[in-house]
Amino acid sequence: MFGRKSLAPVTAHDAIKGRSDGPELGGVHFVNERSITPPFRDGVQVFYVAMGCFWGAERVFWQTPGVDVTAVGYIGGFTVHPTYQEVCSGRTGHAEAVLVAFDPALVSFEVLLKSFWEEHDPTQLNRQGNDVGTQYRSGIYTTTATQLEAANESRDAYQRQLTEAGHGIIATEVEPAKQFYYAEEYHQQYLAKNPAGYCGIEGTGVACQVGLT
Repeated sequence: MFGRKSLAPVTAHDAIKGRSDGPELGGVHFVNERSITPPFRDGVQVFYVAMGCFWGAERVFWQTPGVDVTAVGYIGGFTVHPTYQEVCSGRTGHAEAVLVAFDPALVSFEVLLKSFWEEHDPTQLNRQGNDVGTQYRSGIYTTTATQLEAANESRDAYQRQLTEAGHGIIATEVEPAKQFYYAEEYHQQYLAKNPAGYCGIEGTGVACQVGLT
């Protein structure tokens, strides 16, 4: 069932249906010991990013000052409470994603967008490096209208910088967040638990000017 990976977007009709319950979670961030599930602290905002393999992408954000907590999971697809194996089959429609809960009094959304753009290659469609498949697509999934506007503006600004540097067109999805499903416990903060583990994300080398003013 999972031996052959689909490289084309799956439809709702053809997607794996899923199940009624998600994985059993410890619920506590391995690095900072905060809860990875809501409710979060008052004033904390949430958005989601997809940057390829979620192990390395999550580490980018838990290391960012002002980020309260992170978690990995699946977003943007059709399958209810998918498993990692199902997502890797390409038959769920989901992307590997990171939940980023941040305190806007300590770090601006624009600074987090800067990290997003610089830490992976947003011009790659349905892949990051050797990781190939729709689950590795690039995306920003917002929870407020203000976030959505800022994300679109940052995409347009970074595209101009990429074009000047000779890179291609950004393939990143920018849209309001759909249901986020938590990944299995062993994926949460994976690179903190396994410091020598795989990280397949790599940026273009083009600095993003968003958030510097």
